[in-house]
Amino acid sequence: MQTPAHHLFVCGSFRANGSPAGACAKKESLALVQYLQGEVDDRGLEGVVVSMTGCLNCCVNGPVVIDYPSGHWYRGVTEDVADEILDAIEEGDGVATAHLIPA
Repeated sequence: MQTPAHHLFVCGSFRANGSPAGACAKKESLALVQYLQGEVDDRGLEGVVVSMTGCLNCCVNGPVVIDYPSGHWYRGVTEDVADEILDAIEEGDGVATAHLIPA
């Protein structure tokens, strides 16, 4: 498998004990994964992979999405924000600045 240009990790809020305890799961991060994957497929974006993670420990910012390897962390991601992220990837910018978590 070739390393993806953009690997989008969506926080699933799962903790070590296996239960979803954080804000991301409560704010529909699973549906966000499905939405992102559908959009990646519909747009025919090559080199973009979507995955769900365990808790990223920044619940106040949820739902959180990380774009790896760029290192961009996005907060409060909704379908509209997801579209902005994918638009930036499509346009070659690779970053949707409005919802970035400051480094």
